[in-house]
Amino acid sequence: MSRPTTFSQAKADAICERLSNGLSLRAICRHKAMPSKTTVFKWLAQNSEFADQYARAREAQADLLVDEMIELADTPKVGKKTKRTADGKLEETTGDMIEHRRLQIETRKWVAARMRPKKYGDRIDVDQKTTVEAGDSVMALMKAIDGRTRSK
Repeated sequence: MSRPTTFSQAKADAICERLSNGLSLRAICRHKAMPSKTTVFKWLAQNSEFADQYARAREAQADLLVDEMIELADTPKVGKKTKRTADGKLEETTGDMIEHRRLQIETRKWVAARMRPKKYGDRIDVDQKTTVEAGDSVMALMKAIDGRTRSK
């Protein structure tokens, strides 16, 4: 069976449902019953309704990533570490894989910030307020500066 290339709302629904459940487009398109990534991108360019549906699915996917970060942070993950001691022997220890969980959280944080920058991206507050009053004091300053340049 060949991969579908003609747009199908059923396939579009399946793609968006899987995206919102956390699968990557790459993983979805690996299945033979699904269109290739190239086909999906063509559908997105040609069908505005599918593009909107796809965008909402990506937003839901970002929200899911945030939920996963909380779960990762709250749930210890026990694993084994092997390291070489000073005398050259291998030593195996068991404990929480904090660094692994930190990497998982940071990766999800980065992806969520790119998928939904307004909601999960870094916020930069720019509050700029400038007041200029052109009164006697400004004029006096300008005359003083003008006087200095003339006297030199």
